[in-house]
Amino acid sequence: MNFRRMLGATGAALLIASGLTVAASTEALAMPNFQMPFACGFTATAATFSGHSPANSVDFQKDGITGVSVRASAGGTVTRSEDEPTGTSYGRWIEVDHGGGWRTRYAHLSVRGVSVGATVTQGQELGKAGATGNVSGPHLHFEENLNGATQRAVLNGVAVPYYAHTSFTSKNNCGGGGGNPYTAGEVCGSGYTEIDRHSLGNGSIVLMYNSGSGKNCVTTLKGVSLGTASAVSATLQVEGGSVIKDSGSFAYYAGPVTASAASKCVKWGGSVGSTTWTSAYSHCG
Repeated sequence: MNFRRMLGATGAALLIASGLTVAASTEALAMPNFQMPFACGFTATAATFSGHSPANSVDFQKDGITGVSVRASAGGTVTRSEDEPTGTSYGRWIEVDHGGGWRTRYAHLSVRGVSVGATVTQGQELGKAGATGNVSGPHLHFEENLNGATQRAVLNGVAVPYYAHTSFTSKNNCGGGGGNPYTAGEVCGSGYTEIDRHSLGNGSIVLMYNSGSGKNCVTTLKGVSLGTASAVSATLQVEGGSVIKDSGSFAYYAGPVTASAASKCVKWGGSVGSTTWTSAYSHCG
């Protein structure tokens, strides 16, 4: 048993971006704590341009971004889910209303995964990144809009620099959203980036990849009975290979389960208590 699973962790940090002014207006006070629109641990370049349309929007860029899971920056209600013709503006895109006049937009998606009227939670998958619409290459176009006007983006309390190309790492729903003191990055270790996540309701199964070693890693983070040993498991199977599994009574998580999977499809899954989920073969190559 990994001793880390039996230990707790406490602490909080308040990130305040330099140069930001907190206004007394209702709109400013209602601004959600917007997160980077990707899974916890995912790193990409936030590119901002003079003359970008609309002004103050952000293009998230990264090699191989096509097919990467796009997540809700904050909770809300889906107000637009569009599939515009090839070569037209946003292509496939989603808009989410967060209340208080605030809305976010996610454009050039390869896949839309939610419909108008759906209620989404922070970190929930909205679709997959791509290159639909009027683009020169794959990226995610992102906007934080207040009463219809695109604002300079703030991610987890940190202002995105204008005009620049700045690396950001997502803190969106880290810890599985259930108060778990551990993140998938801590469990799998240095060099791994989260590429997918499945919520069990009572925890989250996280799939990570290390581009340097070509290895995948799976961990299941509990969201219930934290600090108390209870049934949890994590599984990983590389196509053509056998299932690798870590299963037992653990206080915080199962795993890490790792395997070399460069240029191969993987099947990943896990369980918390009696709730179990396993993917089809996916993330090939």
